[in-house]
Amino acid sequence: MGESRRTEANPAQLGPLKREESWQRLGKDTFDVVVIGGGVVGAGTALDAATRGLRVALVEARDLAAGTSSRSSKLFHGGLRYLEQLEFGLVREALKERELMLTTIAPHLVKPVSFLYPLTKRVWERPYTAAGLFMYDRMGGARSVPGQKHLTRAGALRMVPALKRDALIGGIRYYDAQSDDARHTMTVARTAAHYGAVIRTSTQVVGFLREADRVSGVRVRDVEDGRETEIHASVVINCTGVWTDELQKLSGGRGRFRVRASKGVHIVVPRDRIVSESGMILRTEKSVLFVIPWRNHWIVGTTDTDWNLDLAHPAATKHDIDYLLEHVNSVLATPLTHEDIEGVYAGLRPLLAGESEESSKLSREHAVARVSPGLVAIAGGKYTTYRVMAADAVDAASPDLPGRPQPSITDKVPLLGADGYHALVNQADHLAAEHGLHPYRVRHLLDRYGSMIHEVLALAEGRPELLKPLETAPDYLAVEAVYAASHEGALHLDDVLARRTRISIEYAHRGVDCAEQVAGLVSEVLGWSAETAAREVEVYKARVQAERDSQSQPSDEAADALRIAAPEARSGIVEPVI
Repeated sequence: MGESRRTEANPAQLGPLKREESWQRLGKDTFDVVVIGGGVVGAGTALDAATRGLRVALVEARDLAAGTSSRSSKLFHGGLRYLEQLEFGLVREALKERELMLTTIAPHLVKPVSFLYPLTKRVWERPYTAAGLFMYDRMGGARSVPGQKHLTRAGALRMVPALKRDALIGGIRYYDAQSDDARHTMTVARTAAHYGAVIRTSTQVVGFLREADRVSGVRVRDVEDGRETEIHASVVINCTGVWTDELQKLSGGRGRFRVRASKGVHIVVPRDRIVSESGMILRTEKSVLFVIPWRNHWIVGTTDTDWNLDLAHPAATKHDIDYLLEHVNSVLATPLTHEDIEGVYAGLRPLLAGESEESSKLSREHAVARVSPGLVAIAGGKYTTYRVMAADAVDAASPDLPGRPQPSITDKVPLLGADGYHALVNQADHLAAEHGLHPYRVRHLLDRYGSMIHEVLALAEGRPELLKPLETAPDYLAVEAVYAASHEGALHLDDVLARRTRISIEYAHRGVDCAEQVAGLVSEVLGWSAETAAREVEVYKARVQAERDSQSQPSDEAADALRIAAPEARSGIVEPVI
């Protein structure tokens, strides 16, 4: 009974009881908006619509942020290089969003991060780059982050001792912001649930409903148990990123735009392998390479290559990893090796493409279209501008909505955990003493959960063993795995190890060594039998092995063949959907 009361009292608790209740609602209620896709744009669209007072359901075939939204560079940034392409509007919009995240929407999840821009050309490069960064600071404000700072070669080398002396003649430090993308997306979805949206993962769209010439909803399958139901709605919004074209074909219509998948690979290395007080941004022949501080690690990325294979599990190749190592080692005094790599991840950017290959202009800008009566699609863009994309999607749906919807207000809606966060940071020492934790640990929890830390710690009342670190992933407490299943919608071991925590990329064992312990912790919440828990561990280990094997392959095709051979945690998924 206590669990049931908590679920009713806390609509943002995405636990097992809420999951069954949501299934019943999907089949019985009539919605204003059904959102397909649980990435950041889908979650943002559900939040935008719910806070306008609309009745909203969101369905996701896999897990929240299972695709692109857990595999980004983890930055909220304006896109410094877009200034060179004279995309001033795009940069200004993104910097405004960065400011909102840092100050109002998610100060617990989004933090300032500094970057050194090494200068290599004499005379012209410093004034040229300084002018660009001056615009960058003014457009976005430099209100929540410090402005640019110019450094001599000696000053730059003091900031980043890891650099070769001849790799630069000076440098400029500037600031952007970063976030755990999967955690941020999940928090956006939970905030939408808090405002009344029905959020349901492992729920795949298998067909569209029609009344005369209009789309009137979707048919969905619970991929965990095979049940199907129909969801009736005034409008369906397709927020499926690289799956946009697949869903478009399933709906029976022709899209207004096409989406091209571009693969971006990142590697994760220990913090002590690069001695530096700051991240770095390095020019390459095609783009830029980021070296991003990430807790006790560095993230180095990214690549940018076409991908035409499996959309759910893009595979990194040895060539991708060698490319990253070669470019970062060109400036490091002590080069990185394959043995230094703790984690690797590959994601797919949904880039807008023209109808013909010759005329195609791949773009980071987003497009939204009312594809047919009752169906809207949105794609493109970048993680930083998800909130703007979401507002545009709901605006585009307005002709199909009853009455005139209210304007978007998400620029004023903090995500769950933001309210009271700053006060709790000041009280971290008291909170730590109360629960027998180190203050550093409490600050780490606050940066993951914000003021929801009380919910997390409440699960450990009377169970002090839950406040101990995981045995082979000590950055995380045991209670965090329990909370992932009881409150954050995790249904499989992969959800916990790859997205609710980032163990799969932060430890050299990639989660294999703690898989059994975590499976035991979530079993009690999800009601797993010993056999189910053993299968989850087996499937997770097979996934990790397949990824390791694929990362030694020379080509996308060879890597993809090894990666897709691994078992799928959600075995009921139909792929592709058409």
